[in-house]
Amino acid sequence: MLTLGSLFDGIGGWLLAAVHNGVKPIWSSEIEKFPMAVTKHHFPDVIQLGDITKLDGAKLPPVDIICAGSPCQDLSVAGKREGLKGERSGLFINAINIVRRMRMSTGGGQPRFFVWENVPGAFSSNKGLDFRAVLEEIGQTEIPMPANDKWAENGVAQLPGCEIAWRVLDAQWWVPQRRKRIFLVADFDSIQPCASKILFVEKSVYGNFEKGESERQEVTGSVTDGIGIPIVLRMRGGA
Repeated sequence: MLTLGSLFDGIGGWLLAAVHNGVKPIWSSEIEKFPMAVTKHHFPDVIQLGDITKLDGAKLPPVDIICAGSPCQDLSVAGKREGLKGERSGLFINAINIVRRMRMSTGGGQPRFFVWENVPGAFSSNKGLDFRAVLEEIGQTEIPMPANDKWAENGVAQLPGCEIAWRVLDAQWWVPQRRKRIFLVADFDSIQPCASKILFVEKSVYGNFEKGESERQEVTGSVTDGIGIPIVLRMRGGA
């Protein structure tokens, strides 16, 4: 059975999704008392770790999946747009450091997957440089900006050490409100990564991706905009 850890846990949304899909939640990190109480009530066996800034991934119980809906205020178009240098949105770096430290301590075995959720404003924050920084921090390699300086809403970066796929989904498909969010999946399996298969299924809310698989645009050194059909960025040799 796959296991999961949740950073910026809130009221346990990632944990609930896990148990509904046969994944065992092991631990969560949150600092607000009320959300922590809600999580404790519904998931009494999940270890609550507290403040993410005080966590060392090498010392945490290893898990297969780490999820992180890091604070988005500094990335949102409604905010001051301080980006990843902002006090709140910059906590993303803490999440990545936890992933990195855990993988080092497990010989690269865990976690296999990192899942990140955030606002679409992350694409344009700091003129697109913040989303590039997100991809570079996860993939630990340099990534070029798109030719038009605009990130695709649906994309795949195939890097030497992992595959990263991202996609914008709207909450209207599940609840009566419009609430678009970026969902990003990184798979660190270098042999048979499946991040793109996780996000781009054959039949989805955006249409039939079985056709899209054969029509993906391979781009060397840039990513262009794509709606429905994911754009692929392939990087080889660690650069």
